[in-house]
Order: sequence, then structure tokens, then C-alpha cells
Amino acid sequence: MIYLELFWTFFKIGLFTIGGGHAMIPLIIREVTAKGWIGNDMLLDFIAISESTPGPFAVNIATFTGMEMSGVLGALCATIGVVLPSFIIITLIVKLLYRFMKKKAVQEVFLGVRSSVTGLLISVLLSLIFVVIFNMSTVYSASTFSMDYTALGMFIAMIPLAFIKIEGKKIHPIIVILISALLGLILYGFIPQAIAL
Repeated sequence: MIYLELFWTFFKIGLFTIGGGHAMIPLIIREVTAKGWIGNDMLLDFIAISESTPGPFAVNIATFTGMEMSGVLGALCATIGVVLPSFIIITLIVKLLYRFMKKKAVQEVFLGVRSSVTGLLISVLLSLIFVVIFNMSTVYSASTFSMDYTALGMFIAMIPLAFIKIEGKKIHPIIVILISALLGLILYGFIPQAIAL
């Protein structure tokens, strides 16, 4: 039954993802595309939409996937599935583990977890670069290699915005997202249509 499968798939994703929504991208890509639910291009669109819409990334991507697969009920099953493990774990931590949080061994565990999350985030960045800029369906499919110079130019142009400070403050991420969306609309929408005319 698709509803149970959506719930169980996103429950596993929520359960085995440490470090927040972005750290779950490799697992989402593996689970969702392996089942043939969504293709790489649509998944990339979902990731972009999930990043730029309000709410937690994990909830947004689960909701979009569930909706695509089986409408509102599918979206509800996938969303509950991805949220439930965090709810259970946080409840257990508050009830049982909170008094142990200051112990050295527990702190060392969290240091190890932080390192693995950093590695997962770098993996996500590299995977997205291969798929978006080099138009490869996966990192290993070198036969489909072709450079998207527009995407590369946008990527390089957006990097400084993460570090620039105006009056001592960094540029807000929402502004970077809006600039990227506007550039995408112009470079991939208006300009190609104008050239086609």
C-alpha cells in the first residue's frame, strides 16, 4: 500500500538522519529515486522549492514527495513519517538523557556526530554541483557530462554573497534565495524565450 510505504520510507529517513534537513538529502535521493517515485530533475526542483518555501526542509520535501505520489493523504503520511522519529527521540532525550548531556563521553559523541554531518553536507554540495552544473544524472555517469555555464556562473556569483557584510551584517539568506530565483527566471525563462522568438 503506497500510504504505508510513504510513511515507512520517510520514517526511516527521519530516524537515520542526524544533523537536520540538509543532512538527509543523500538518503532522500537514494530512497526516493531508487523506488522510481521521482526522477532526478523533479527531485532537484523539489529540493529548490523546499529550500525557498517557509517551514523545515525535511517536512517540505516529504510533503512535496507524498503529494506527487498520492495526493493529500500521501503528503500527510510522508510528513507524519518524517516528523515522528524526531518527536519520539526529543521526548526521550528530555525525559531520560537530559541529565547526562554535560558528561564528557556524551559531548564526545556529539563532536563525532558534528563531523559526520559536515561530511554529509559536503557530499550534498558536490552531488548537486555534479547534477546541476555538469548535467550528470549521478556522480558516476560521466557519459552524460555537459557543462551548464549559466548555472556555473550563477554558482560562482552567489558564493561572495555568503561572505559579504553590509554595515557589519551578512546578507540574509532569503535575499540570496530571491536573487537566485530572479536570476533563474531571467536566464532560464525570459532570455531563452526571447531568443526563440
